[in-house]
Amino acid sequence: MSVKVAINGFGRIGRLAFRQMFGAEGYEVVAINDLTDPAMLAHLLKYDTAQKGYCGFIGENAHTVEAGDDHIIVDGKKITIYSEKNAADLPWGEIGVDVVL
Repeated sequence: MSVKVAINGFGRIGRLAFRQMFGAEGYEVVAINDLTDPAMLAHLLKYDTAQKGYCGFIGENAHTVEAGDDHIIVDGKKITIYSEKNAADLPWGEIGVDVVL
């Protein structure tokens, strides 16, 4: 059984946490809360200048990152994006989040 994680803030630290947990055994990133547009969040994850691109692998090991209106899709996994200033107003319990970073 994996721990369901939500990330509150997808800046440098949030993206680093995402990179470590996404696809790691025992963790499932289910939501991200950030005031930035999902397309920009996907771009920042994909082309991080400090940590190198998340899609830096070539061939079958390449990561895919896409954006929708209220989500991003990483390697085929849809992750809901919330844009709420007050994290206490988010539906963490309703979506089954175990840990919020």
